Amino acid sequence: MMFKSILVPIDLNHEETWTEALPLAVRMARESGAALHVTSVVPDFGSAIVQSYFPADFETKALERAESELERIVAEAVPADLKYQLHLEHGSIRKHIMDQVRATGADLIIMAAHAPDQFREILVGSHADWIVRHAPVSVFVVRSPAP
Repeated sequence: MMFKSILVPIDLNHEETWTEALPLAVRMARESGAALHVTSVVPDFGSAIVQSYFPADFETKALERAESELERIVAEAVPADLKYQLHLEHGSIRKHIMDQVRATGADLIIMAAHAPDQFREILVGSHADWIVRHAPVSVFVVRSPAP
């Protein structure tokens, strides 16, 4: 199957999202001649009261650090001759991934997922699970090894 545009969500707090999913995305983009879009989302605070406990410039500094880290990861993992675009977002992870699918014209999402953990699933749910169920395009989930 050939793809035109591949979206790879990267969680900067979980190395397997770039060590497991990104190499596969690079290989599939090269084989398909697809554009590669690497995205990361810095979550927001979720509420004004939580935000009030952090310094006023916390989000700005977090976004700057995330951008720098994303650029470093992609520079190390994506060959220089492969065309790619970086997308750094802020807010809801699920919303921004879906927005990026539409904005980039992605016809495939490649993302890593942790080994199932029932307790975590009950508390916060799984972004990968949600994406698989709601994405308008194919989703390739790379299961990271259990710790």
